[in-house]
Amino acid sequence: MEERKPRICCFTGHREIADEDLVRLPHALDRLLEELIADGVTVFRAGGALGFDTIAALKVLEKKKAYPHIRLELYLPCRDQARDFSDWNKMAYRYVLDRADSSVFVSEAYVRGCMHKRNRALVDGADLCVSYCVSATGGTAYTVNYAKKNGVRVIELSERLHDTACLYKIQK
Repeated sequence: MEERKPRICCFTGHREIADEDLVRLPHALDRLLEELIADGVTVFRAGGALGFDTIAALKVLEKKKAYPHIRLELYLPCRDQARDFSDWNKMAYRYVLDRADSSVFVSEAYVRGCMHKRNRALVDGADLCVSYCVSATGGTAYTVNYAKKNGVRVIELSERLHDTACLYKIQK
């Protein structure tokens, strides 16, 4: 029997999230993760940034309790990424880092371009990308465009937050 290749999902999203979206986002992400896991996704990649990355990583860690076969992989730009985070955000970062199944640092220290390198590493080899992107510019938009350009299917969660009829079913 041939071993099945793991299906990989990466996350990309903004650091700042509108209050009304922040209320809906965890529940929407929870429902989507259930769908993805049922569809065979076993590896989830996050980039360690504040905002959406942190919410997504925490949700995956929560799901690991019910689905111990799934993995959280962190692709981080540099070892000192959290240097300027608030104390609370440093604590959340450390919590995720300590519980992730693996962590890859694309650079030892912050250097120009390490964020883009991290974003490309998140996408490379992924089957799909779950995004929270509400701006056409910036790192999240770059990552979404990179995913699309490389044939990675993008699920845009921001478009679904206000659609009460949407059940977040994955389109095959």
